[in-house]
Amino acid sequence: MSLYEKHKDTLKKAIDAVHDRSFYAQYPEHPSPKIYGETADKDGQDKFKASLDKKFEDLLQTDPEAWIGQEESPYLQKPLGILYPSFSADTLINRSKKAWTQWRNTSIDDRAAILVESLDRFKERFFENAYATMHTTGQGYMMAFQASGPHAADRAMEAVAFGYDELKRFPEKKFWDKPMGKFNVQLNKSWKPMPKGLSMVVGCSTFPTWNSVPGLYASLITGNPCIVKPHPGAILPMAIVVSEIQKVLKENGIDPNVCQLAPDTYDKMITKDLAENKAIKLIDYTGSATFGNYLEGLDGKTVFTEKTGVNSVILDSAENIDKVAQNLAFSVCLYSGQMCTCPQNFFIPEDGINTPDGKVSFEDFAEKLVASINGLVDNPKAGPFVLGAIQNPNTLSHTEEAKKLGGKVWLESRSIANPMFEKARTATPIVVEMNASDEDKFTKELFGPVVLLIKTKDTNQSVDLASSLAENHGAISCAAYTTDENTKNLIMDKMGMAATSVSFNLTGAIHVNQNAGFSDFHVTGGNPAGNASLTNPEYLIKRFTWVGFREPA
Repeated sequence: MSLYEKHKDTLKKAIDAVHDRSFYAQYPEHPSPKIYGETADKDGQDKFKASLDKKFEDLLQTDPEAWIGQEESPYLQKPLGILYPSFSADTLINRSKKAWTQWRNTSIDDRAAILVESLDRFKERFFENAYATMHTTGQGYMMAFQASGPHAADRAMEAVAFGYDELKRFPEKKFWDKPMGKFNVQLNKSWKPMPKGLSMVVGCSTFPTWNSVPGLYASLITGNPCIVKPHPGAILPMAIVVSEIQKVLKENGIDPNVCQLAPDTYDKMITKDLAENKAIKLIDYTGSATFGNYLEGLDGKTVFTEKTGVNSVILDSAENIDKVAQNLAFSVCLYSGQMCTCPQNFFIPEDGINTPDGKVSFEDFAEKLVASINGLVDNPKAGPFVLGAIQNPNTLSHTEEAKKLGGKVWLESRSIANPMFEKARTATPIVVEMNASDEDKFTKELFGPVVLLIKTKDTNQSVDLASSLAENHGAISCAAYTTDENTKNLIMDKMGMAATSVSFNLTGAIHVNQNAGFSDFHVTGGNPAGNASLTNPEYLIKRFTWVGFREPA
């Protein structure tokens, strides 16, 4: 059985799912022994521990110019000691160029099969990857397993499915017969999707696989070789992914340099050396707006970005305000607010929030939110694992910055103990009251556990501020609570025009932070928070061009 025959049913299910938009998951998100094996967790943890303080030699990249690594565990606050093979930008570029001819001439079916096979191989390392993610990003165990493993793999599969579908959209060949009266003009025509060139993925420190594998697999399925430039603080998760891709490539007689890892260090980064090279045609990036804007401004590149934004919550009315407060408390605590979808600015009318039991005042809601946050973070069975750890010490400065905005501090940020890691770098959310007139103080993202409660004249002003912030400064998510249909339609229209997705009236087990592969479009690409969307057709079709060939029949 060919590799394509092995995976064609999986590929079809994924393609059907991206069109249907209903729930679909190729890789189970629950780390159950019944699914992954009785010893899978222990084996993964042992493998992670065995990788510490030594060279990472899983990659099929020969003759390294150096061995480097600067990762530090936010839980242990000490270096991991893992060293990775390092190469100059020129070496990486030259190897990609050499591998490109073979890859672009590999059939679409074979490319898809190789990529799906690599995801199945990655599945065997989900637990190892979970510990790698925990100790590079600070994510809690469950998030590290799900987001860096199954959810990331599903997003990669989604990119493969979309890419395969677009590459197969038109016939490869066609006999063209045009009647001309007494004779016909007849041509044999063919069309070929041609990849644009070498690609690179620039990873981030908080979600190293989830944010990197969609672009990586989108470029690979469309025939572009890819250089993966992970964040210096979070290399291991993507090193695992790249190593599995390389192994499957080699097993199928293809140069493993089709996909290369390009680790670097904080003091000697190679991102610009790669990005500015004329051979690099495609760039995927997640990170700060400043560097994202620089990449978008490079000539001759097609760039896909996810950048910083200011996410809002619009509170108008609710059936059960306590459940709302609990849901939002979890949302701001989850991974200590280090998610691009985490809400920051809460817009609340000065005369309160409508409920079936009457108005809930601004102050009463603030107290309910604070109580819900404290109830969560002080629960020893929940708080430490929901919060995780702070990836970058500089993130802590944002809680101090929020404190200096001048508003009433409803809740101070503090460190809590983690029963498993006594040196874990932790921080609970700070909650600060602001006024709508303080707009200049809440127009930027304060990355991390920061909540600003902004008192507005009414819901109309709340919607105007939230939509204006999204349009001018970017937003990836918006949570809205209203029981009024007209208000809901107003929010949908205003936030829709600001190209920001809205989650209405979420309570219980689903939160504004979460996006589902095969169903939710992550980022719209329509405001300053990013110019691309995971995953829509444009995310794939901009990576190749259709070229036609014709000759007399």
